[in-house]
Amino acid sequence: MKRIDCSPFNLLFNPPMAQFLLIESNFIVKNILKLIIMMKSKMLMLGMASVLFLASCSKKETTETSCTTDSVMTVQPAVTDSITKATPTAAGDTSENALDWAGTYEATVPCADCPGIKTSLTLNDDKTFSISEEYLDRNSKNQDKGSFTWDATGSMITLKGKSANYKYKVGENMLIQLDMEGKEIDGPNKDLYVFKKK
Repeated sequence: MKRIDCSPFNLLFNPPMAQFLLIESNFIVKNILKLIIMMKSKMLMLGMASVLFLASCSKKETTETSCTTDSVMTVQPAVTDSITKATPTAAGDTSENALDWAGTYEATVPCADCPGIKTSLTLNDDKTFSISEEYLDRNSKNQDKGSFTWDATGSMITLKGKSANYKYKVGENMLIQLDMEGKEIDGPNKDLYVFKKK
């Protein structure tokens, strides 16, 4: 096997060898550039595929539409129950700042040992309240006054009176009485805990 001498002296006096090395170095540089370009294009394609995949995973909000007889399109909100109406939907709007919550609300809530408790609750703009609870068929009536506070979301109030310590979710022209942990009361009588505004 013949050993190739690549010393500068040999390259000067051996032109075919210099030409061969020049051609080979050009070939190597071109191939390296091709590899870099292919890697960049593959990375670009991979990046675009990732963006498309992530964009397809985003949650989309839908609304129901219906068409009237005169071909005018109207957008109708999705059907909601009385519990859902109490939750604000627009960003920045809360029950505290977007609803006319001050006023008197009434309901007859369930009672363990009587037909029900007829309750009247008045909320004032100055964040004070008065509550009247009449136990049906018992001739017993409780009244209390105090203040109430809004929670951080602006959708729930907590009464702070001498004996009254209730929580309510505030909705449009209604209050929903919550349990002591601030959760909605569930079960067959849940509609009895909805107070309507007078």
